[in-house]
Amino acid sequence: MHSRPVLVLLFILVLVFAWSVFGFMGKMGTAKENKKIAENKVAQLEKEREKLSSDIAKLETEEGIEESIREKFGLVKEGENMIVITEDKSDSVAEKASSGNFFSFLKNWLWP
Repeated sequence: MHSRPVLVLLFILVLVFAWSVFGFMGKMGTAKENKKIAENKVAQLEKEREKLSSDIAKLETEEGIEESIREKFGLVKEGENMIVITEDKSDSVAEKASSGNFFSFLKNWLWP
């Protein structure tokens, strides 16, 4: 038991076990990180599930269906008016053309 070959063999076994323990600890750290990622994903999916459940509950009512159709297709009720605002592109094109150079500015200023 106290001979050198036995002590060397025991030392090698201790090193192998220590190496295994350190490898196991590294895997535990990776597993903890993966667990946190999975828990965050579960929380995110739960929030999405609650939102979808509330949307489904809303669509089960007449008001919810009407609101959804109004949002998707831009419809109005009878007696309501819809105002659509658009840009007047002809003015912006004229401004760009007139601001092209100094001579066009001078011409527009002198001869309107």
